Amino acid sequence: MNAQLIEQQVGAAKARPRSRRVYSARPSTQVVYRPATPGEAPAIHALIAEHLEEGRLLPRETGELAIHAHRFVVAVRRGRLVGCAELAPLSGRVAEIRSLVVDRQARSLGIGQRLIEELQRRARLDGFDQLCAFAHDAAYFVRKGFSIVPHTWVPEKIARDCTSCVQFRRCGQHAVVLPLAGGPRPRADTFVPLSALRG
Repeated sequence: MNAQLIEQQVGAAKARPRSRRVYSARPSTQVVYRPATPGEAPAIHALIAEHLEEGRLLPRETGELAIHAHRFVVAVRRGRLVGCAELAPLSGRVAEIRSLVVDRQARSLGIGQRLIEELQRRARLDGFDQLCAFAHDAAYFVRKGFSIVPHTWVPEKIARDCTSCVQFRRCGQHAVVLPLAGGPRPRADTFVPLSALRG
């Protein structure tokens, strides 16, 4: 292959428009991240329900998911919803990551990481000072910059959800928090706005 042909191919590659869609390390596994719609509540519900037996998710109602669909970010792969996560406000200062779930067949593609990054971005834009989660696998969040804290450090969560939960004081979950002010900013290229997919 001569030098002129190589230069032409390099020039053509540079001229190609860049896609805002996200690709994993595996070339055939394109994943799009976007806001959920109320019509996707049944698919979100099915994804959560399918993973309840793992004992790490709380059950959700389809009607409630439809009402709060705007809080969710979903991951779509090959036209199928394979991941979701909700940014739920607990107060004007604290927001919680809820219902973070990735389909078993789509794990190890970095989908959970991308969902958390998008919720961090949203929380900062919405003016929250702190992001929290309650998880059985605290190490997963610690690797992403969260710190394990006593549950009492998130009184908003205890007042809103914990005291009425049947698992109160015996849930086995760890509270993890991430301060948002001045922290590392998530990558903006992982998110495709819903408006970009409509037109």
